[in-house]
Amino acid sequence: MSWMVSLLIVLGVILVSMILHELAHGVVAYWLGDDTAKREGRLTLNPLKHLDPVLSVVMPLLLLAMGMPIFGGAKPVPINTRNLKHGVWGMALVAVAGPLTNILLAFVAFVIGYATGALMDLGVAGVICWRFITVNLGFGVFNLIPIPPLDGSRVLYALAPDGVRRVMEGMERWGIWVVMILVVAVPSVVSTLMSGAMMGILDGFYWIVNWFVV
Repeated sequence: MSWMVSLLIVLGVILVSMILHELAHGVVAYWLGDDTAKREGRLTLNPLKHLDPVLSVVMPLLLLAMGMPIFGGAKPVPINTRNLKHGVWGMALVAVAGPLTNILLAFVAFVIGYATGALMDLGVAGVICWRFITVNLGFGVFNLIPIPPLDGSRVLYALAPDGVRRVMEGMERWGIWVVMILVVAVPSVVSTLMSGAMMGILDGFYWIVNWFVV
């Protein structure tokens, strides 16, 4: 398979994964009473409404070139937390919807690849399945990191005492730079942690499929 085909597959998977990730945020927010995303046109499959040039394209491709797990982000869905039901827990539900969507996409690709034998194939079908699995697991795990403004921080915020919440609020604007610096400064550590988490989830996929097959 040529590098151009491989690149197109990666870009296509990133596109689908990020659109559905952000759409999940907006849909859950809408279900919980906030129509901000809908009014601003974010409940759409149009990639131009969701993708961030750096987080959605440049960073994943750079990580691919470095041989690291592929992960990234997109433009945050606008949410008015005052409109959400259940307060901080409503925001936690909105946040976790994105990573869980990625993990679900990875599981669906795994089941399809497992059932059809594509996971054992080195052809286009096998590459597409594995890219859907690895990219979505990467996005899911990355966004569950509990550093603001990543999705995992919203869950931690709901659980944390007031003192920790104030610290997290202070990190909101520059927390993503902490993550970026870690990726650049200690890529081997980030790669090891990300790969470990992804492999743990993948082992879970194998266990679920084998349990049902047996």
